[in-house]
Amino acid sequence: MTDIRLHIEDSGGDGRPVVLLHGWPLSAEAWAAQTAALTAAGHRVVAYDRRGFGRSDKPDEGYDYDTLAADLDRVLTELDLRDVALVGFSMGGGEVARYVSTYGEERVRSVVFAAAVPPYLLHADDNPEGPLTEEAYRSLRAGLEADREAFFDEFTTGFFSTEEGLQVSEAQRQEGIRLALQSHQPAALGAMDAWATTDFRDDLGTITVPVLVLHGDSDQTVPFEGSGRRTHETIEHSELHVISGAPHGCNVSHADEFNRALIAFLG
Repeated sequence: MTDIRLHIEDSGGDGRPVVLLHGWPLSAEAWAAQTAALTAAGHRVVAYDRRGFGRSDKPDEGYDYDTLAADLDRVLTELDLRDVALVGFSMGGGEVARYVSTYGEERVRSVVFAAAVPPYLLHADDNPEGPLTEEAYRSLRAGLEADREAFFDEFTTGFFSTEEGLQVSEAQRQEGIRLALQSHQPAALGAMDAWATTDFRDDLGTITVPVLVLHGDSDQTVPFEGSGRRTHETIEHSELHVISGAPHGCNVSHADEFNRALIAFLG
């Protein structure tokens, strides 16, 4: 389905390119605080809305990670981006891992996993450290099927909260709801199935370029111990930056620290 039109935001210029892959169920607009900081630091910033989300085309299928990685490859190829830093937030971290294992590192300078879902979220006999139980996954899916608006209201609250409560303004949470409601329902469900159940353990083993793992220690959506820490331990040459007191949506709640760590790593 290479005829799917993806909405791409490209700052242009001759700076070293950084490609931002957003989390579920948002869009490239969720990267606003990073886009400004990265551009100011001299980078060419490219961010696009995943198929089925934001302003991109919304087919009823194609939400597995092989297809999504192919979309990323198409963006890099059509824009002829090289020496690229790939920054995957949450679900987007899976696209980065699958892209590298499928298409190699010829175009890639470095990789960032930000509050990302690898190595494997779903708890299973062969993945006892997976933080997402089958029951919890089925409950999430049923909630989204039953009432999108109520689901996204609850989901964004958890997305931006720690045990201490909401870590962003109500206006910022409402912006998250606005972006989530732009999603196509088959896309929201299909992409949920993908991030909840895809095993990236073999993909991570193919990454040889520099890696930064950036994660909030109070993430209640993609818990650090079951995801970021394991990714860091799997990729032995990776750097780790843990943001103290940060929820899942740490690029918004703790944008300054997130940006400083990201820009320092990119060099």
